[in-house]
Amino acid sequence: MKIFKFLGMFVKYFFRGGYAFYAWLAILLALIFFGVVAYFNQLQSGLILTNMRDQVSWGFYIGNFAFLVGVAAAAVLLVIPAYIYNWGPIKEVAVYGEILAICAVSMCLLFVIVDICRPDRFWHLFPFIGNLNFPGSLLAWDVLVLNGYFALNVFIVGYLLYCEFYMIEINKALIYPLIIFSIPMAISIHTVTAYLFNGLSARPFWNSAILTPRFLCSAFCSGPAILLLLFQILQKISSFKIKDEAIFKIAELMAYCMFINLFLLAAEVFKEYYSDSHHVIHLRYLFSGIGDKTSLVPYAWVSVTFSVAAFFLFLFKQTRENYFTLNIGCFFIYFGIYFEKGMGLIVPGFTPTTLGEVYVYVPTKTEVTVGAGIFAIGFLLFTLLCKITMGIYSGELSPEGLDRPVENQPDALPA
Repeated sequence: MKIFKFLGMFVKYFFRGGYAFYAWLAILLALIFFGVVAYFNQLQSGLILTNMRDQVSWGFYIGNFAFLVGVAAAAVLLVIPAYIYNWGPIKEVAVYGEILAICAVSMCLLFVIVDICRPDRFWHLFPFIGNLNFPGSLLAWDVLVLNGYFALNVFIVGYLLYCEFYMIEINKALIYPLIIFSIPMAISIHTVTAYLFNGLSARPFWNSAILTPRFLCSAFCSGPAILLLLFQILQKISSFKIKDEAIFKIAELMAYCMFINLFLLAAEVFKEYYSDSHHVIHLRYLFSGIGDKTSLVPYAWVSVTFSVAAFFLFLFKQTRENYFTLNIGCFFIYFGIYFEKGMGLIVPGFTPTTLGEVYVYVPTKTEVTVGAGIFAIGFLLFTLLCKITMGIYSGELSPEGLDRPVENQPDALPA
């Protein structure tokens, strides 16, 4: 059958590469191995190996989950200009945004699994099999939209690559509605994730209506920042090409999104500090600390500084269209949003507790090792999908076989 030949050629092509490619695979596999070992130790001993306690019951794992949901949703920033406005320069690379979404959602689901103390009860999250508590539970909605968005992107990418591999004309009546449907689906995954936080009335730091638009605006910055860096690496190591105007247009869109994100953050800070209610304690813990408890303060100010600096770098054409300053801005956005969605979002929501206790949460070696393993799995999946996509679109991977020698094959991207 064609589908089995299609998959078989994938496997053969993926393992063709040079020394740099095999070194990259070895690094990823080593990280995955150590992550699996750390996770089995956590399974055996329980979440006591983490620093999560009753006072701070969400930590490093859920922080990464919240960040990666935004990365997954960011594919929409490529899909809208590509398929709504039919803009060619971005349309040529929109599939890589969908690949990034697949990998990001995969990592999201893995971070949820490792955060569950009893993963043997994970089957309750499956509709019609376990006790999903749908539609009453927001977590049930999050499970459905994440898995639905994942399945949708897997089908779209698989169908496009299958048609390109066999030189089959794409059925636009089938695929275009699904691509358009992926836009509200992308928005929904981060919207529902934000609802998980701001729907908790007992957590005033999260209980804000503007948390959802802040989630979306920051997502439309962090994901494209990764893609812009990846596109440049792909051009260096392979025959992949993208027009400068596409990269600069994405950067311009990111500037608009970052402005809205910073504006909403300023509105939230003004409301809390000007009203000076007792709920401002959570924001003070984040930006100035409580007494000698200042472990989050560096993360908060680095996040704000990086985000503001990236906004100005992307705002002006001279710096936006200079690859050196563009790349600096991408790094600033990535780490600025990562700190904002990680330590800057999760921990202040729990600190101080309803009893006034200030519990200082710092991820343990186990949490960091497990997290590194999960990121390595995502990078490995992205490497696989990018290598195959580049092979198909360059003609090196075709039904006729793999005719080119190994040294001419492009190395896979170190995501």
